[in-house]
Amino acid sequence: MKSKALKWLTALPVAVALSVSLAACGGGSAQSSGSPTDALQGSDQTSLDKYTTKDVPALDKIDKSKLGLISDGTLRVGTLSDAPPNIFIDPSGKFTGYDNELLRAIGAKLGLKVEFASTDFSALLSQVKNKQFDVGSSSISTTDKRRETVGFTNGYDFGYMAVVTKSDSKIKGFADLKDGVRIGVVQGTVQDDYVTNTLKLEPVRFPDYNTVYANVKSGQVDAWVAPSQQATGQVKDGDNTKIAEKVVNTQNFTAYAVNKDNQPLIDALNAGLDAVIADGTWTKLTAQWYTDRPTAKEQTPQGWKPGSKAVQVPAK
Repeated sequence: MKSKALKWLTALPVAVALSVSLAACGGGSAQSSGSPTDALQGSDQTSLDKYTTKDVPALDKIDKSKLGLISDGTLRVGTLSDAPPNIFIDPSGKFTGYDNELLRAIGAKLGLKVEFASTDFSALLSQVKNKQFDVGSSSISTTDKRRETVGFTNGYDFGYMAVVTKSDSKIKGFADLKDGVRIGVVQGTVQDDYVTNTLKLEPVRFPDYNTVYANVKSGQVDAWVAPSQQATGQVKDGDNTKIAEKVVNTQNFTAYAVNKDNQPLIDALNAGLDAVIADGTWTKLTAQWYTDRPTAKEQTPQGWKPGSKAVQVPAK
């Protein structure tokens, strides 16, 4: 971190402890992709089409013995435990949330058991690359930089980015994120890349969503640049916090991460995804977990749609 960040961190024992934990997670700044990724510039349909498959294999043509799984018949999935409504552990100890329940439905279409394990986002893609997990499930935005490390399925979601602040903050949104503002991000996320490489600011990096939000509440950071789904899951009445602004981001769709050399598994997951889109499961889960997306218009903005080019989202 730059000296100005260290200056205020040294006065804050909690944040100092966090800086040590970040070093254990790999630390450092977000990797630059050469040309910065402006996650708020809007939908680039040409780019999305480049990565979306024309169609998918038929489910009955998939040979499960060739999926290269760590354990035959089981998808071993790395995910997060603290990012509702997408990926979290419920009070009973079950891994759940939109991304994970959708993956369970995809696994059911393929006749595969799905097992989840918790990890940090900063480690997840390398763990998928090294085959510690078959799949990464963590609302992963599919940037070109990340495609150098892992492969991705077709898209199943888009996102919004949000600015979270204390309720009485003078920061009203993205335009107020300037030099001198203490900006929190989760390390290795698209939001980290956006603040570092697009805004050219040095954020304070945290290992997980619970921790960065706790630092907003305590006033140790002035703003959190967050995926708005996770912001919505964290901000609660009585916390003296608010979502100051959120902006749609469909430049890079959200997808599941897979080892990029394992095309049979990518193909199989794409087939399962198309199947749950076609039978209405995707629509049902989207409305269930995103209460602000009750209609097809909210679920498919700016010409975006999930799955392959061939599948159609059923009309409600």
